Amino acid sequence: MSEHKIAMVGTPCEIMAASKLQYYTDSPIDVKLGLFCMENFSYKYFENLLREYDLKMDDIEKFQIDKGFISLLLKTKETVKIPLSIAKRIIRKNCNICVELTSETSDISIGSIGSDDNWSTLIIRTKKGEEIVNGAIKQKFIETKELTETQFKLLNKIAESKINKNIDTIERREFLARPVLYQRDINDDSITKEISQSQFLDLKSNVIDVGACVLCGACEYACPDSLITINDTKPLIKGECHQDCHMCFTVCPRTYIPSDLINDNSKALGDFIKIISVKSLKHTQGQDGSIVTTLLDYLLTNNIVTDALIVDKKDHLAWKPYAKITKDIDEVVKSGGTKYSVCPVFKAMKNIDEEVY
Repeated sequence: MSEHKIAMVGTPCEIMAASKLQYYTDSPIDVKLGLFCMENFSYKYFENLLREYDLKMDDIEKFQIDKGFISLLLKTKETVKIPLSIAKRIIRKNCNICVELTSETSDISIGSIGSDDNWSTLIIRTKKGEEIVNGAIKQKFIETKELTETQFKLLNKIAESKINKNIDTIERREFLARPVLYQRDINDDSITKEISQSQFLDLKSNVIDVGACVLCGACEYACPDSLITINDTKPLIKGECHQDCHMCFTVCPRTYIPSDLINDNSKALGDFIKIISVKSLKHTQGQDGSIVTTLLDYLLTNNIVTDALIVDKKDHLAWKPYAKITKDIDEVVKSGGTKYSVCPVFKAMKNIDEEVY
């Protein structure tokens, strides 16, 4: 059993992968901080889009998606706005079958929708999440206020809109005989049977080849023989799976989901204990109230977790995300802010028990 207790930050699909890892394995992930997410963009296609505006990734100081635009704050302090109607062509295909806005299997969900400027909307989903938030309030890491009925209705409306739009996409895909396994409502016994008969080739045909892979890296992390690799592209395998190993198929967030985790699409925001609006009393460098950074600070400072799994930007490649494990608050602060592109987050956990940092 790992000595690590990790707090991770992730999008809905990454949080679902973490939840499946917890469900099926002895996972070191202890706290899940889920982000609100409409979609993510292909880094390569984003670069191509910026060229149309005579821009490079390195020109950008900060991203923000709001009110139908991608707002780019440039290092020159100018702002360039790209309509989302244009940016749709760089959205990753797997995002179009996602029916979660608010990371429903997290302990705490965080995003900007519904709250005032410089505040975040926070959804407490579990008792663990409630204890964390109460502790952060008591120690004056965060302040809170009630979400108004109008703000709640806006959040719920946007979540419902994402569900309805992407369910239509799912139905169109399945009409073309492209199964969307994670939305199949089958019982747990049937899931166990399907898993027992499935390996990487089944993952490839049902998820990777049909544009459903979220590039989270759960398959790479869970492979006991290190046969699977992800290097800026879809998962690849070198060698043959052992006949009795089904881990990659099991933990993928786009294969069958057990009944304890599957989304109830009649509940736009999933199950929760409380929804509030929050603001950091410790940090200002991040995004939407700096709440993710502040909660990680609280968790590490109080030794509630040993490490944080975060996504930072590469120094030599502007806005290119990569995952890292850290216990350094300064590194957590530096990584603050959304990158709007994906990377295999679980890659950083592959050899955690052997790493010294």
